[in-house]
Amino acid sequence: MSEQTTSRRGRLRAQTSGEIKAIALELMADGGPDAISLRAIARRMGMTAGAIYSYYATRDDLVTTLIGDVYTALVRAAEDARDAVPADDPGGRILAWAQTVREWALANPEGFRLIYGDPVPGYRAPADGPAREAEHRACTGLTGLVAAAWPEAESLQPGLRRYTWEDFDPGLVAHLRERFPELRPAAVALTLRVWGRMHGLVALEIYGHLHTLTREPAAVYRDEMVDLIGSLGLAPPV
Repeated sequence: MSEQTTSRRGRLRAQTSGEIKAIALELMADGGPDAISLRAIARRMGMTAGAIYSYYATRDDLVTTLIGDVYTALVRAAEDARDAVPADDPGGRILAWAQTVREWALANPEGFRLIYGDPVPGYRAPADGPAREAEHRACTGLTGLVAAAWPEAESLQPGLRRYTWEDFDPGLVAHLRERFPELRPAAVALTLRVWGRMHGLVALEIYGHLHTLTREPAAVYRDEMVDLIGSLGLAPPV
């Protein structure tokens, strides 16, 4: 078999795999996460069940690949936006990350829902793989943004619980302490709170709860992020 034939088959396989994933997200958009089905995708594509199983042995394999793809795409976009802002502007980097998350979510609502919204019934995520790597990248990126505001941010949060490392997932703790050896448990808790504020309004918008209440969801979101940045003791972006 020639290299050209092998390469052509590889391209065709990648193209078909991409179509399978695109249709899976379409099915989810139409019928929720429970609508993702290899047989339904095969019917939509005019494939036999046996043929589609040669790409993904189970529905969970497909869902795992989908989550890894969309999560990685989201984190990469957020990282690129953050890195386009100078390191000496931590508030601007936070705003760039946050606004990119919102813009990505609006452009990829099914992907956002797959990562942060409705669980796929019966799906059990593997302990490692691209999705977990993307999750760790997201946590690392957000923790780095909080670390840039530390310890000033801590001094602005009096009276909070005294966290210990035992309060968090051991895998996450090991990952973050390797990257940020001086990090304190309270900074991880603050990172989770920052994450919640970034994603809260986005989730409300993606699930249709804001469009009847405001014509300016982007302005509301930016104001929330500016307030968040100020709460960390950082100068708000211009």
